[in-house]
Amino acid sequence: MIQIKSYGATQEVTGSCHIVTIDDIKIMIDCGMFQGEEEEQNAQKFGFNPAEIDYILITHAHLDHIGRIPKMVKEGFSGEIYATTPSMELAYIILMDSAKIMNEDFNTKHRKAVRKAKEKTLQKPLYGALDVEKTFNQIRWINPEYSTYMELGEGISFRYKNAGHILGSAFIELSYMQGRKSKTVVFSGDIGNSNRLVLPDLEKCARANTLYVESTYGDREHQSIKSTIREFKKVIIKTLNNKGNVLIPSFAIERTQELLCILRDMHNKGELPKCQIFLDSPMATHATDVYRRYNEELSSQCQHNVKEDGTVFNFDALVYTQTPESSKAINDVKSRAIIIAGSGMCNGGRITHHFKHRIWNPKNTVIFVGYQAKGTLGRQIVEGAEWINLYGEDIIVKASIHTINGFSAHADQKAIIKWISKIKKLKKIFLIHGEVESQKTFKAAIKEKIGIDSHIVKYEEKIVI
Repeated sequence: MIQIKSYGATQEVTGSCHIVTIDDIKIMIDCGMFQGEEEEQNAQKFGFNPAEIDYILITHAHLDHIGRIPKMVKEGFSGEIYATTPSMELAYIILMDSAKIMNEDFNTKHRKAVRKAKEKTLQKPLYGALDVEKTFNQIRWINPEYSTYMELGEGISFRYKNAGHILGSAFIELSYMQGRKSKTVVFSGDIGNSNRLVLPDLEKCARANTLYVESTYGDREHQSIKSTIREFKKVIIKTLNNKGNVLIPSFAIERTQELLCILRDMHNKGELPKCQIFLDSPMATHATDVYRRYNEELSSQCQHNVKEDGTVFNFDALVYTQTPESSKAINDVKSRAIIIAGSGMCNGGRITHHFKHRIWNPKNTVIFVGYQAKGTLGRQIVEGAEWINLYGEDIIVKASIHTINGFSAHADQKAIIKWISKIKKLKKIFLIHGEVESQKTFKAAIKEKIGIDSHIVKYEEKIVI
């Protein structure tokens, strides 16, 4: 009997965590952080014993897929972790940043709580930098190559295939014996939007009996990458020519590198008005360096632009700001600045400071280039909030707000269905990583276009395959 239980990304996008039990072996697929409305779930006890998990297989290094792994280690996990080498390196950067942000937020709240004699009510951070170091130094990490089978037990193996989502991302083909027959269950992780700006396309999945597939954009189709870039350029040029500033909340991995590709291209072609471009995200800067080291895994378009020192994205107008002081100095630039900063959903990070200084000015523009989960500040702004609260201050939103979804690192409904339709022997489809309404639409589309009934997975639902 093969049993799968999901402890996250069920009828929601974030918190990815799925446990496959084959005989007495327990294999966890991802262990991500909840974000947005579900954030409080991060502090709750796991619905299982971390010490009983034998393996963790990481699909990719986004926080909503890896963010609770140090918590697993703190609570007893001592098995093996599998990840591609770029995923492992990016995971270290992201988890250290996560620990830093959680502890800084806690210290700020603690100072305020002490003044009100409420410090004992505060929830402590999930983990700290030492816990992250322990996760990488005391746990065995194994780095499979794409398409290479890895044995996890007698009759149990898996391989990674390139998911085209971010550097090092993969979907997982997990194979096992059922009687005398070999069966395969596939976990899509997040599968990429084929725009080839930075990464090669998502690989095909040849065969599977069961599929757990993401449904983030299961209810819509993205505009073409050509239209997306054209719209992005138009907004940038108009704002800069009006002596305004452009604020771009951006995810440190993949989205930032895509934007740098486009801006570099605009700069080289003379399309970009005179301006200063600030990458104001230490995490994005570190991640971009990982992309440099693994530039052979990037798209042919990117590899064409690799310089002798291995850099891919650098150009004259681009400034990397590392220190808090250099970030604050951006405030002195009154006009014609493009500021790319995290976090991508605006629920923390340096972008909120830039909002405080610029979102009230109608000359400025905010461009959203990624998914905004329910309950995040980014979602509030996208949905038309006239006022936002930052650092205890109510601030009016007067800047022009643009949402450009074509950059998404997630495949849309059409692309996912096309990918699914090529999978041979597929009998069962389970929907994860999506909001409920998106999943309902996607379920109907799968039935109509592929002829297979799919199931929307619930939290802690036990599924036998």
